[in-house]
Amino acid sequence: MPPGPRAWAWSTTDSPVGPLGLAATPDGLLSVVFHADAGTTGRTLSHLERHLGAAPMAAPSACHDVLAEATDQLRAYFAGRLRVFSVPLDWSLTSGFNRRTLRELLAHVPYGTVVAYQDLATRLGDPGAARAVGTAMGSNPLPIVVPCHRVIGSDGGLGGFGPGLEAKRVLLSLEGVLPEPLF
Repeated sequence: MPPGPRAWAWSTTDSPVGPLGLAATPDGLLSVVFHADAGTTGRTLSHLERHLGAAPMAAPSACHDVLAEATDQLRAYFAGRLRVFSVPLDWSLTSGFNRRTLRELLAHVPYGTVVAYQDLATRLGDPGAARAVGTAMGSNPLPIVVPCHRVIGSDGGLGGFGPGLEAKRVLLSLEGVLPEPLF
């Protein structure tokens, strides 16, 4: 029998990489969405409503407490005052190899460091899975908090980043991996 509807909430916050959409359940932060304009927000809300079986809650709830904590931590991160997120995470939007890859990234690639797709695949015990690691990064429901921006090409190039390479440059510059843009 499929699980019943799950409680969740949605909010947006401004950031140096543009508006971010945040979704949370009582279990933790569920999703971070870049470019959270009206169109992206509408598509994301529709997807989450189908996945969770309910519309987002409007009344204050435990979900809103998680959103407030996530927003505060993201603001502190962008201000350079936070290096490790402690907001609880709801991993239910990912599973299997992707979840294992994202958990490895979160646990072992700290602020201010990077790892190559190939090296992450090797750490996972599957050296032939560099492309699968890239797929896991591209499907990460919790970017920034689960730092897929820290994964780069074996040649030292930026590799890809769904929200755009400029956003990846901003995040890596913030963490001191890349020099600040000149203008």
